[in-house]
Amino acid sequence: MFALKFLWSPDPVFLSLGSFKLYYYSLMFVIAFVAGLYLMKYFYKKEGVSLEYIDPLLLYMVLGTLLGARLGEVFFYNWEYFQHNLLEIFLPFKITDAGWEFVGFRGLASHGAVIGITTALYLYIRKYKYASLLWLLDRICITVALGGIFIRIGNFFNSEIVGKYTGSNFGVVFLNNGESMPRHPVQLYESLGYLIVFVVLLLTYQNEQKRKQSGYLIGSFFALLFSVRFLAEFVKESQGGFGEQLGILTTGQWLSIPLILLGIGLSIYAKKTKPV
Repeated sequence: MFALKFLWSPDPVFLSLGSFKLYYYSLMFVIAFVAGLYLMKYFYKKEGVSLEYIDPLLLYMVLGTLLGARLGEVFFYNWEYFQHNLLEIFLPFKITDAGWEFVGFRGLASHGAVIGITTALYLYIRKYKYASLLWLLDRICITVALGGIFIRIGNFFNSEIVGKYTGSNFGVVFLNNGESMPRHPVQLYESLGYLIVFVVLLLTYQNEQKRKQSGYLIGSFFALLFSVRFLAEFVKESQGGFGEQLGILTTGQWLSIPLILLGIGLSIYAKKTKPV
């Protein structure tokens, strides 16, 4: 049988200048936001919305994403640790017996990011009032799906959020983690899944009737993207959290179920409402 085993041991640092280090994971975040920025400019130009709203939108998105994802990691997955290390929640340092160690913000949860982004956009649209929250979410969700592609690639470079052992000659051996057995490259599975979701959403946006059904795109986003996440969890190593106590499903799966149902509900609601 043809073996598809790949040895993976990348340097997680993309660029090092003295004491400054730029990690691939951080680079992927930057690429995600920049790509999303240009995509939103395309949407605004296409629909005749002033580009003056873009810069503050980017600020709200960055803050909402980082704060929400960080707090999601803290409360959904690692409260047992962070309740004794409160300073580390918002500081890019790990407190050790030897002192302070710079580690960056590597603990981020996508379900928390959804809450953070939605909250940030609610506050944003209350201030600028040029569209409805659903109108904005229908377009932002396409950029978020695009960003997810790059974030999971960043996880792959970091050799984190790994898959389960395949039990065969197929898979990726994460040498940086001191391993010798192949695992499912679940980060790449998810990245590919998010690429498909992105393409579906972008093609749907191009359909003028669907685009004008307020809530249809964000509903499709929730249903599709978190279905990808739900399925990927079956071959992903447990990340802990309350799912460990509930059993059967992982924390990521329990958190995905309400978002999938919300997405289906929003899509049904959008189809029954008059296009605007």
